[in-house]
Amino acid sequence: MLAQLRPALVILVVMIALTGFAYPLAVTGIAQAVFPAQANGSLIAIDGRFVGSELVAQGFAADRYFWPRPSAAGANGYDAASSSGSNLGPTSAALVAAVGERVAGLGGGPVPVDLVTTSGSGLDPHISPAGAAWQVTRVAAARGLSEDAVAALVTEHTEGPTFGLLGEPRVNVLLLNLALDTAAPTAQ
Repeated sequence: MLAQLRPALVILVVMIALTGFAYPLAVTGIAQAVFPAQANGSLIAIDGRFVGSELVAQGFAADRYFWPRPSAAGANGYDAASSSGSNLGPTSAALVAAVGERVAGLGGGPVPVDLVTTSGSGLDPHISPAGAAWQVTRVAAARGLSEDAVAALVTEHTEGPTFGLLGEPRVNVLLLNLALDTAAPTAQ
């Protein structure tokens, strides 16, 4: 039995060293060398202060900002430590009621679906170009800008499908709002 136990323990220690330490360190080192911004979370810094990540939604509620998708992450939403969807299906009465409340909160009428439904993670940083266009009038009025100027910023910050064919066009809400702050700062 001891003759079988020793090789098994040696293999266990070697595999722990390889898969638990050597491989993660190698992958981390390569990622830091080749893609440092992405490896560190795609963080955005302004004047040396981190303001967010391109990959995680933040809750913007003021009229002077574009609003992201609603979030089901955490008790109050937008909690990156509690990323999750609502797990409500299309026949769920709770989902229908929540969407109805959100539509009413936005003034009723036709509203782009991404402005009233949560994403799978609850932290999707993007909205559709239609969702951004729907908000142009409100943001322009709150900032004292022309709708054309705000619409031009939306167009400038609209990303196409990844590699030209994966996904749909989208607008990163944080990047758009930071561009708004640069173009037309308002009293905070």
